[in-house]
Amino acid sequence: MRIFQILEFNQFDTGSVHQMFQAASGLRERGHEVTIVSRPGAAMAARAAAADVAFVPMPLRNEFDPVSLAKMIRLFRRERPDVVHVHKGVAHSLALAAAYVAPVGALVVNRGVSFPLDRWNAAKFRARRVDRVVTVCEAIKRVIVESGKLPEEKVSVVYAGTDTAVFDPSKWDREAFRAEKGLDGFVVMQVGVRDWKGWMELVDAAMAHPNLHVALIGCRHERERAEVTEFVRGRGAEERVTIVEVRTDMPNVLAAADLVVDASWAGTGITGTIREAMAMAKPVIATDCGGNRELVSSPEVGWLIRPRDAGALAGAIGEVIARPERAAAVGRNARAHVIRGFSKELRIARLEELYGEIVSRSSDGR
Repeated sequence: MRIFQILEFNQFDTGSVHQMFQAASGLRERGHEVTIVSRPGAAMAARAAAADVAFVPMPLRNEFDPVSLAKMIRLFRRERPDVVHVHKGVAHSLALAAAYVAPVGALVVNRGVSFPLDRWNAAKFRARRVDRVVTVCEAIKRVIVESGKLPEEKVSVVYAGTDTAVFDPSKWDREAFRAEKGLDGFVVMQVGVRDWKGWMELVDAAMAHPNLHVALIGCRHERERAEVTEFVRGRGAEERVTIVEVRTDMPNVLAAADLVVDASWAGTGITGTIREAMAMAKPVIATDCGGNRELVSSPEVGWLIRPRDAGALAGAIGEVIARPERAAAVGRNARAHVIRGFSKELRIARLEELYGEIVSRSSDGR
C-alpha cells in the first residue's frame, strides 16, 4: 500500500510524534511505500531518511492554511495514496479538505486524548469522507462515540505500542542517568509537567516519604521550568525534586528509576511513559484516568489509584517502598504484560490489517 502519515508536529518530544513515526517506519519495514508529511525539521528529515521513509515538508501552520492545503491537494493528486492517516487537528482539517477534491483511497483519523469532542471536532470526525477513527484505548472510543455521536463501527481501537527490544532493562545501565543528574536513594519519576499531568500531586505525596527523591522529566522551556521551580520551592522541596529537560533517551532515563508514576487527572489516553516503564520492568503507579485501567489492568502489573488524591498516591508509594520483593515481581509481570498486549509489533500488524480492510471496502465502492 501507498501510505501517508501526516502530523503537524515534528519534534520528538511528544508521544504523538513517536507513535506516528513508529507507524511509518514499522509499515515501511513490512514493505509498504510510506511518506511522512510534517512541518520542516532536520530531526524528522534525518530519521525518515534513516528509515527509508519519504519525507515531505509542509508548513501546516493552522487548520485553514491555504498554502498547505494547495500543496496537499497537489501531493495527493500526484501520489494517489491508498491510505492517509492523520494524527492531530491541523493535519486532520487540511487532509479532510484535500481528500474531498483529490484521490485518496481511505482517510484514517487518530485520537489519542480523552477530552470530549466539541462541536467543531465532532463535525470533523463524523464527516462522511473520514473512513475510520483510530483511538489508542477503549476509554477514548467511549468518550468520542458519546460526545461526537459517532457510530461505534466507525471507531477502532489500536493500542499504542512500545518497542520492547529498545525498552529492555537488560540493555541499560541503571547508574548512568543517576550519575548525570546526581540522583541517589529511592527515585520516583514522572514525565510531563503540564498541570493536568498531576505532577503537583506527586510532589505533595512524596513529602510523606522523607528518603524519596522525585525526578520530574520533560520541562519544555524556561517558563515551564520556572513554574515548576516556584511550586517546588513553595513546598520546601528543593532538595528533594530534580527538574529535568525534555529527553530523547527515555530507556536510559527510565533505567534509573525505582518507581514511575503518572498522576494525570485529565486528557490521558494510555500514558506512554507508563507503558515504557512497564516494558523496562519498573513498578508503576497510574491514576484511573483515560485508558490507564486497560494497561494497568490488575494489581499484578501495577498500582491504579484515584486521580487528584495525593493521600492515595502517598499510600501506593509507601507500598512499593515497603515491599521491594513484590515491587520487583510486579515489574517483571508488567514487562511480560506489555510484550503480550502493547508491543510495537502488535500495533503495526493491527494497523496494517485495518488499512487493508478499509482500502478493500473503499475499492468495492464508497
